[in-house]
Amino acid sequence: MVNLITLGIESTAHTFGVGIVKGNKILANVKKSYTTESGGIIPMQAAKHHERYYKQVISDALKEAKLDIKNIDLISYSHGPGLGPCLRVGLLATKELHEEFKIPFIGVNHCVAHLEVGKAVTKAKNPVLLYASGANTQVIAFEGGKYRVFGETLDQGTGNFLDAFGRYIGLGFPGGPKISKLAEKSNNFISLPYSVKGMDVSFTGLLTKLKQLYDSKEYKVEDLCYSLQETAFAMLLEVSERAMAHCDKNELLLGGGVACNTRLKKMSEIMCSERDGKCFIPDNSLLVDNGAMIGITGAKFYNPNKKYKLEIRPYERTDDVEIK
Repeated sequence: MVNLITLGIESTAHTFGVGIVKGNKILANVKKSYTTESGGIIPMQAAKHHERYYKQVISDALKEAKLDIKNIDLISYSHGPGLGPCLRVGLLATKELHEEFKIPFIGVNHCVAHLEVGKAVTKAKNPVLLYASGANTQVIAFEGGKYRVFGETLDQGTGNFLDAFGRYIGLGFPGGPKISKLAEKSNNFISLPYSVKGMDVSFTGLLTKLKQLYDSKEYKVEDLCYSLQETAFAMLLEVSERAMAHCDKNELLLGGGVACNTRLKKMSEIMCSERDGKCFIPDNSLLVDNGAMIGITGAKFYNPNKKYKLEIRPYERTDDVEIK
């Protein structure tokens, strides 16, 4: 419902974000993210981080939008997929606001929200979405009344793969942005396992080989990071291009935090240009997990005549979602 002022709450993983939107216009988009100097994301610690900051983030978003909580018509929250302890904080915040201010609510799928916000802020009409984030890596397109997954990771998300190698070489969490910086210092390609299996990708063998090469001390870490990106992103774009051909679509839309990577953006643009297609890339603030995308998606799918249940769905898949 385009005229609703919607407060979107994102809490699937390391980010607690709150966005305030009116239709597709973003009035505020505030977030607070859990990070570590070493190791990876610890779900309970991330949840405690969200519990500590969620009221402040909501308050900051309202201030940025120059609104009062009583101006909010709808609360939209990410009900999954994601880390259960983190999702529960978003659920708690929604429940508190609903009970105190009688604001209606809707839960939305986090993955679908990445696609919906991309369509809302770009000129993409009917794209294939390359969705690459920490826990998720999927190639998605709308076909036959559903968002269908045409390819995905068989083991771990692209972001988790990058973070796993980053942790192994001592970069802390998140490791992806630091790997990207190191990769920019090299153009020396080292041959690595390239694992595309049908329409799916696998990162386990690539990660194992990278660890072995790092331990051997035979290669510069910059060369390993450069080769990692070239190999992993080529795998993603091979599957994306094949999905575009299969679905007869000429638009590619990027989504997810990994899509902030400048090399992945460039490779995507080159692929689309070579097949006379169009590549759409939202601003980095809308590629990473954020509340605005949850707000936009909730407002689009909200039905005031339907009763929604306060719940989380940690394992809900993109193709489980009914689109009406």
